[in-house]
Amino acid sequence: MYQKLLNTVQSLKWEKTDTDRKDVLEPLISFIQQKVDDRKEVNLNFICTHNSRRSHLAQIWAQTAASFFAIPEVHCYSGGTETTALFPKIAATLTDQGFTVFSVSDTTNPVYAVKYDDNSLPIIGFSKKYDSLFNPVSGFAAIMTCSQADGECPFIPGAEKRIPITFEDPKISDNTPDQTAVYAERSLQIAEEIFYVFSKIKK
Repeated sequence: MYQKLLNTVQSLKWEKTDTDRKDVLEPLISFIQQKVDDRKEVNLNFICTHNSRRSHLAQIWAQTAASFFAIPEVHCYSGGTETTALFPKIAATLTDQGFTVFSVSDTTNPVYAVKYDDNSLPIIGFSKKYDSLFNPVSGFAAIMTCSQADGECPFIPGAEKRIPITFEDPKISDNTPDQTAVYAERSLQIAEEIFYVFSKIKK
């Protein structure tokens, strides 16, 4: 893991996760643990309305946490109820926190590659619908990261389990002096909770 990113991870306080959030996170822990116990792949699809902010943060931090805790066969994806674009401030925030992020294609819906160390497979980030062919079609957990998508999608085809774990949208800070701080705070909140989840998995 890149040293700057490791410093960020070491600053996280996932062991102090609030009790009410632990209850919210428990179904995800149970899903992952069951897959690990059964020696099956763990497929996680993080879903938000636009697949532009929170779902990407959750996908990237989950893949990173799986590597950090050496949980095998974890594959993390993201999607939305509609396609937009990965918001540039997400890429900037992840870079600031220690990831290497680079553009693979520069279009209206750019494709990014995100790496947590030099030899890791890059995590591919771009906006897509949750049922995109890029994502798994069955046997996955659908993790709803925003209340709007949670409400609009009571049923996700192919999902083995549907788990609402919602976060406040950092978009509320766009075009304000607080944007950088709010995006950093949301990213770290998501990271702490995802790292809490993976810290509970027994191999």
